[in-house]
Amino acid sequence: MIFYTAPLLSTDGTPVILVQVNPGETFTIRMEDGALQCIQGPAEVPMMSPNGSIPPIHVPPGYISQVTVRNGSGPCVRVAKPLSHNEDVISPLIGEYPFLGNMFTKCDSSMQQPNKQQKNRLNFKQLCFVIKLESVCILGPQVSNVQSRSALVSWTSVSVLGSSGQVPSCGYELQLKDKGRDGKYKVVYSTVCNSVKGPSSDARAFTTHSAPPDTPLPPRLSHRTKSSLTLQWKPPADNGSKITNYVLEWDEGKKNSIFREYYVGHQRHCKVMRLYPAVGYTFRVAALNDIGTSGFSTEVVFYTTGSLPQTSLPPWLVQAGPSWVTLEWMRPNSCSTEEVVTYTLEMQDETKVLNSPLPPHPIIPLCRSYYGFLGEWHSAPSSLLVCKTTPDRPGPPVNPAVNTVTYHSFCVTWGRKIFKYFINLCLCSERQWATLYRGPERKHLCEDRKPATSYSLRLSCVNVGGQSQCSDDLTVCTHIPPPGRCQPPIIVGNVKHKEMTLQWDGPLCGEESENVEFSLEMCAMEEGSEPTEVYCGCKAECTVGNLLPGTTYRFQVRAANSAGYGPYSESVEISTAAGPPGQCRPPAINVMSHTCADVTWEVKSSGIDISEYRLDWGRDLDSLELVYSGTETYFQISNLEASTDYCCRLQAVNQAGAGPYSDLVTCRTPAAAPDVVSGFCLVDHPLNPTESEPFSHSTCLALTWDEPRCNGAEMTSYSISMGDSIITAGNVTCHIIRDLLPDSEYSLQIRAENEMGPGPFSQTLTVRTRPLPPSPPRLECAAVGPQSLKLRWGFSSRSQLTDDTTYVLQMEDRNQRFVVVYRGPSHTFKLQRLSESSRYRFRIQAVSEAGEGPFSETYTICTTKSLPQTLKAPRVVQLKGNACEVTWESIPPMRGDRISYVLQVLGGRGSDYKQVYKGDETSFQLSGLQWNTDYRVRVFACRRCADTLQELWGSFGPSAHFNLRRSDATLAVEADVTRVSMGNTLTDEQFAGLMVFGVASLSVLMAFLLQLLI
Repeated sequence: MIFYTAPLLSTDGTPVILVQVNPGETFTIRMEDGALQCIQGPAEVPMMSPNGSIPPIHVPPGYISQVTVRNGSGPCVRVAKPLSHNEDVISPLIGEYPFLGNMFTKCDSSMQQPNKQQKNRLNFKQLCFVIKLESVCILGPQVSNVQSRSALVSWTSVSVLGSSGQVPSCGYELQLKDKGRDGKYKVVYSTVCNSVKGPSSDARAFTTHSAPPDTPLPPRLSHRTKSSLTLQWKPPADNGSKITNYVLEWDEGKKNSIFREYYVGHQRHCKVMRLYPAVGYTFRVAALNDIGTSGFSTEVVFYTTGSLPQTSLPPWLVQAGPSWVTLEWMRPNSCSTEEVVTYTLEMQDETKVLNSPLPPHPIIPLCRSYYGFLGEWHSAPSSLLVCKTTPDRPGPPVNPAVNTVTYHSFCVTWGRKIFKYFINLCLCSERQWATLYRGPERKHLCEDRKPATSYSLRLSCVNVGGQSQCSDDLTVCTHIPPPGRCQPPIIVGNVKHKEMTLQWDGPLCGEESENVEFSLEMCAMEEGSEPTEVYCGCKAECTVGNLLPGTTYRFQVRAANSAGYGPYSESVEISTAAGPPGQCRPPAINVMSHTCADVTWEVKSSGIDISEYRLDWGRDLDSLELVYSGTETYFQISNLEASTDYCCRLQAVNQAGAGPYSDLVTCRTPAAAPDVVSGFCLVDHPLNPTESEPFSHSTCLALTWDEPRCNGAEMTSYSISMGDSIITAGNVTCHIIRDLLPDSEYSLQIRAENEMGPGPFSQTLTVRTRPLPPSPPRLECAAVGPQSLKLRWGFSSRSQLTDDTTYVLQMEDRNQRFVVVYRGPSHTFKLQRLSESSRYRFRIQAVSEAGEGPFSETYTICTTKSLPQTLKAPRVVQLKGNACEVTWESIPPMRGDRISYVLQVLGGRGSDYKQVYKGDETSFQLSGLQWNTDYRVRVFACRRCADTLQELWGSFGPSAHFNLRRSDATLAVEADVTRVSMGNTLTDEQFAGLMVFGVASLSVLMAFLLQLLI
């Protein structure tokens, strides 16, 4: 509370006003140099007044003003307001004195404060007070010159001075509120200085004057007759004055834009009488109240109904068709040109009635030959009109039928008789139609046709209305005749003692020679022998076996087709040759290498000339093949396979035939390098996919091949040549080449290796990788903790980064299924609420506009174990002598792991902490300490992992300082928590952080190595 006392007189006669500052209040003044000076109560500050009178005080909202009489000093003015602890004290706004045109404010305790008993007089011209915009009192606006649509709003300007005495730029904001339930407008304004808005003024309410009504909507027609129109209209807004009358004007049907009043009254409807039929009248309406008349509505035209038209003339026929007629009629003369006339056209068939506004020439579709029509205008019907439709052409005839088909003719029949029929014929291969028959009959025999030929037929008919469409095409195929006589069979090559080859010519060329089979019949010349069919097939050649040497046989042949067998050819007699030589001795085999062997043989002389020797060679008896035929007794076999069993046999041949084979001789080639790999190709999907290594067509190639012969030595590996590099694969038949460039071409070769060495390379395989969808980024662990993992991913090159790439991060759950934990464009993600010392498996996928890329390999990341918490500073209690007891807080076991404690002491001449205790107890007694020596003790916890036998050290807690002082009384021990300055050495916190980082790095490295081993 601040008191302004009555004026006093100074020594020079200048009136003085005493400003009394109460206890707990601060009086702030600004000096001439701009510095603020705070005077804290209780104090009285004398100030010189120009005229010695107490100026009028404008009390701000919330203040109270009270004039009291002070003993010996006259009256005094008290300005007070209940204030909270943080509110500012605001002085009154006084207009007569410039120095009172400011306000009082509290000041901080950091400001300079004069002595509480200071009573020095201060010069009035050197004082000014701080201005606040919120303290300005704003009066309500004044509203004048109120009209029906406008009002003049004025307000009093507010003078505001800045801190430097300059007038800031100020503006005013005027707000108008719409009429409420009381029908009044409200207006308020506020002051805005330097973008700072002040408080709003009191709201001033006012009411505008009444006005004429608004322009009403045009009237609408509710009913009409031939001589009357009933109109209605809606009331417009009255604008504050009730509507008393409505004025309805019309043009009396003259269309001259001259309107006359027809009705004046308060009703909103009117019936206009005594009108002419089928005439249009124009109307408009206006509203009246006590203020004036509104404008007229939009003009609207309404018509009365017309009179009954006279009976019209009958319609007449304009044009007729097979299913339609065109009619025409005249408009009644009694109907005006403005009246809309509706016509009703009726047919004699009651199911077909037309009732719509028709044009003068309608086309009416019909379904029968004769119809009667009737024209009506809601008057008496016209006379009946009878018209006739024209005949139509016949429809497509029924498809014809074919019977009695022979080699050169067929018979065609069709349906009922109409007038005349046309038969069109064409070859299916040429599609050129020709008229085969024209006439009224329903049957025709088509002769002189080619055998085994396909023909197409179609039928159409003609009457007075025209020619119909053709029927569907019918395909007819003439029959094939039996084949003719074949030529006698002849011998092909030499006749052997047990078999011979015969050949013959078929029948003469013609259609019947196609798809022909032959039947060869054989019969021995001995008595009682019956003919036997030895061949039946399509070829004109046959080898007959199982014959007897030196025997004569008779052969004849015939041909057959779908029509049956033809006649036999003339018979031919043929005799077989003499018998072959005897069995040879087994040959001798000399293996030279794994690919070459020499075979020699000799034959005992039996008096028979040998024309040639035949040597059969193979892996077994079933795979023997002829490798040599000649007169020599020596042959070298090459291109053999290593470590393979082979066998051979020998046969002698003369003019009579071949003798029996010799005994079978076997041998085995030595082992060698593998053969060339075959079947080397690229596949779309790997044959043995693994979840840990996902497959991508953009960066991977899945190759497969057939296992070659190992040539007697066990296969060890495969080598794949890709450019200048060699890729080694194990003893498998498939391999995936990874880390390739997308959309790139590669040339590959492969070879096999065994204990004998590498084999030759295969043929070059040219392959090409597919273009990306995006490859998965590399996933790595950025930070690992006991209950959290921070993962990050990215590409090795910036060319793979795109703005629209979305990443899908998946984590394996307890059911060994991958679930999505993050989807978005970010490159980092942190997982919370994990379990300590647990393995988690992750994989990532990149998705872009090109599609979903493959999943990355599965990453396994382990969370670390939690470190023990940092202990508080230990407590030290001195015991008897030079001993003391150190105690500290305990930590419960962590997930079954025991907690031990390590106590270290720093003191004496040593500069490093020394460990004096390690165990599970929470106290330890130190003995042998030196008197008057400073000691520091600290404790940290150690977690003993039961599964890995690893010890996890927690960070050092704050140290406790104590000093043993020799005295007669009990020695006092001072313990406080300080930080030990180690100079250039590491602090305890830095050393603990380094320990944690090392343990975490070791855990990540071990997890990575385990992942590589798996």
